[in-house]
Formats: sequence, C-alpha cells, structure tokens
Amino acid sequence: MKSRSSAVWNPARFDARAFAQAQAQLSDHSTLSEWPRLLAEAHGLDDASVRELPLAWAIRGEMRPGPAGGEPQVWLHVAAKLALPLRCQRCLGPVPADLQVDRWFRFVADETTAEMEDEECEEDLLALEPKPSVLDVVEDELLMELPLMVMHDVCPEPVVLSAGDAEAGSAIEPERKNPFEVLQALKRGA
Repeated sequence: MKSRSSAVWNPARFDARAFAQAQAQLSDHSTLSEWPRLLAEAHGLDDASVRELPLAWAIRGEMRPGPAGGEPQVWLHVAAKLALPLRCQRCLGPVPADLQVDRWFRFVADETTAEMEDEECEEDLLALEPKPSVLDVVEDELLMELPLMVMHDVCPEPVVLSAGDAEAGSAIEPERKNPFEVLQALKRGA
C-alpha cells in the first residue's frame, strides 16, 4: 500500500480521526482474489484471469469545520475502480461492468449517532467507533455499484430462446399432438 504520510495506517482497524488530522492518503492496486465478496459476483470464477483482475482504490482524509463553528469533523474520500465480468441476463456469457466509486463520508462518534443523524443529512455517515475496516468500506461501495441487471447491447453468440433452438438444424418444429385427442377418441368409442 502506498501512503503519503510518514505514519503506518492499518486499513483493517482504521483510525479515521488520526488519518484525517494527518491529511493522509492511502492507495493500492490489488487483484480481485483479495476481495472475496466482489469475487463471488464475478462471472467465470474458474478462470484464473478473473481472479487476477486489477482493483485500484485510494482514500484521503481531511478535517472540515463543524456546523456553526463547532468541533472540526472527520471526512474521508473513497475512490475505487474495477472492471468486473458479470453474467449477461440474455445470453449468460460474460459482460464487463465498469464499477467506479467516488464518495465522501463524514464520521460521527458511534453507530447510535450515525442512525440519529442519517435521516437529516445528505452525506454518507460512518462511525469512528468501533474502528471500521476501510477495505470493507471500499468493497461495500463497489458492491453497491453493481447493476441490477446487465446485458450486452448485442450478444456475441445467438441467444437460445427455447429448447427447440438448441437443436442443430431444427428449422422445422415437430408437429405437436393435441392432448385432448385422446379424450375425443374415448368419447367416440363410448
């Protein structure tokens, strides 16, 4: 991990206040294999190249003046980028989805304060305690960027719409029997 300050920051147990007071920055380039929840969403998990897809992320902290000249507030900027192959809903093949995060978070004392202030504020809130994992925050934000449904504009392979389409050379559909013919035959025989 690259850091722009002399301190060593633990992203798994992140001291957001100290990070913001130092106006520190962290960035890293890793592979999708290090992000298990994102990896689980990828199409083609058995493909080693999917596990090696690059994921770039960066965070930056700063202190901003509080409302009405109050105590300064802790802010964190999170940016991340990933091209994740997802399953096309039409042809079931892989389709790349570009996921990007560019978001600011304001930190508050704890979860209770975050819940109380959440309805009244426009910004996203995180709690200073318990100390969050900034890696989980990055992964959460990328997961929230996943599209609900993804499809190719034009699928690279013809789309199989029914079982009849799957049979090679089945230009003519077989004649289907009427299920009520048996009942008619019984009725005539009675």
